[in-house]
Amino acid sequence: MFKDLYHKLLGKLHINGRDVTVFLLSLLLAFSIWLIHNLSEVYSDTVSVSVIAQSNLEGHAQISSNSNAIVARCRTTGFNLIKLHAASKRNAVTVNFDNEDLHHKEGEYYFITAEALSNYVSEIYGDGVSLESFTSRSVTFRFPYENHKKVPVQVVALVTYESQFMATSQMKLEPDSVMIYGEPFHLEQIDRVYTKSIELSNIHSSAHGLVPIEKISGIRMSSSEVNYSLDVARFVEIPSTLVVKTRNVPSDRVLSVYPSKANVILRCVFPVTNDPTGKVSLYIDYQDFKNSINGRCVPKTGKLPQGVIDEVVDPQIFECVETVKK
Repeated sequence: MFKDLYHKLLGKLHINGRDVTVFLLSLLLAFSIWLIHNLSEVYSDTVSVSVIAQSNLEGHAQISSNSNAIVARCRTTGFNLIKLHAASKRNAVTVNFDNEDLHHKEGEYYFITAEALSNYVSEIYGDGVSLESFTSRSVTFRFPYENHKKVPVQVVALVTYESQFMATSQMKLEPDSVMIYGEPFHLEQIDRVYTKSIELSNIHSSAHGLVPIEKISGIRMSSSEVNYSLDVARFVEIPSTLVVKTRNVPSDRVLSVYPSKANVILRCVFPVTNDPTGKVSLYIDYQDFKNSINGRCVPKTGKLPQGVIDEVVDPQIFECVETVKK
């Protein structure tokens, strides 16, 4: 019955079924355009996002044990507002805060001010959102205490140099130590951490870069990578013959060294401005002799003068004989 009435009405209005379909599609298209246009406009609204804090605070866990709702008045598109209001009902967002932005309140509690929070708007609310104001002056998070200790970072490197080039000093690391966190029985077994292998081949100039630290199961570190630097210079070799002296020998003893002289090659940074051979000495310490098994000792050099990188001594081992002074 209703179907007959519907067709009679269309007949009197001279409208066929196809016209109705076109009309409805046009109406739907117009509504879609209107909706997209309005949702593309920028609006101001109050939004709330639940946040879990993450940071490297010395002596504390990396992740806060609580989440906190950060409420702000923001300007953004209608699309973003819909997403933000929907996100407020889902799981909390983890935001990595710089430890300098977190201020100690008491015990395990740290707070971040609204001024500092303004640097994390995109991490909290997403891109395309501009902040008008936060509703709170600060937000507090709890970072539980965690067992920790500080250990040095040991470099692992394989370096080769072009001919007549070498390092002027040991490879430097920054930072040269890290804080490690974990269970006490894990921490007790660790006295250092190691970098991944640094491989530099046939270098002829100073080198620097970032290198990851080897991960240890069950251990968290305050830094996952360190900067390394290696100073490299061209060198020239200056030969010399030096007398091997003795030091710290008791007044009633004589320590004789065989042979009494050594051939020394000094490796000096190029160009050499003056002859350094007169400022280099070779000696054998009496205590090294007493600690030796058979009286064979390796000579030491005093502090090398500026510009001298290294020295090569021939022979490397000397026979030492102790006698009573007459």
